[in-house]
Amino acid sequence: MKLLHSGKVREVYEDRGDIILVASDRVSVYDVILPTPIPDKGKILTQLSLWWFEQLADVVPNHVISATDVPEEFAGRAVRCRRLDMVPVECIARGYLTGGGLKEYEASGSVSGVELPPGLVEGSKLPEPIFTPTTKAQLGAHDESITFEDVVAREGREGAEELRRVTLEVYRRGAELAAERGVIIADTKLEFGRAADGGLVLADEVLTSDSSRFWPAVEWEPGRAQNSFDKQFVRDWATGTGWDKKEPAPEVPEQIVEATRARYIEAYERITGKSW
Repeated sequence: MKLLHSGKVREVYEDRGDIILVASDRVSVYDVILPTPIPDKGKILTQLSLWWFEQLADVVPNHVISATDVPEEFAGRAVRCRRLDMVPVECIARGYLTGGGLKEYEASGSVSGVELPPGLVEGSKLPEPIFTPTTKAQLGAHDESITFEDVVAREGREGAEELRRVTLEVYRRGAELAAERGVIIADTKLEFGRAADGGLVLADEVLTSDSSRFWPAVEWEPGRAQNSFDKQFVRDWATGTGWDKKEPAPEVPEQIVEATRARYIEAYERITGKSW
């Protein structure tokens, strides 16, 4: 195999004309890779993504060729995928106000150019899910919020409208299914590519604890930070150390590693109904 790209969490290889996407146990916060891995994280992300790809197959085609025809050393955390021309935009859907969306709203009353009602707070449910795209930054750089019209400039109006429609439909479908299992999906980040015929294809990962914010529904309370089943836990820990969010990142204590791993597993088990 030929290594094509090494990202914050995944390696991308070429093999027999296909792509092998391998998820590592690395965890990144604020676009910086922490020096301490989370055991089993790569396998959990991969298996949860595969489960979601099956659930969403009638919404949008995906890049999966096989989850088993991969090198033995990567078993469980790799997927053989179709080669795609990747869309250079991070497609984010938000159903609740938190994170960078909250900061942008507090500064301007809008997120990615989408005007929102006044008086919203941390954890507020939005009147309807919104499409808030960002740039797709290189390793070490930060994604930047862009507007729908910026996506139009990059992808054309028809392409931008398709990205917005499919992103919101994936989010709606996923949020509805997760809600039945007591999990709120506050927001999610999706990546798409285009097949040789120009068709839109869902790629990378989907509705995982790295790409989404998962909250226990019974504990949801607007106006405060929410408990989570995702990497927000380790993100909050990193912020609490006083770290300046630049290289080098601090080592993660064992108890934080274990607590983060437990949250990834709980998200997987709650959503899929399967034991890890």
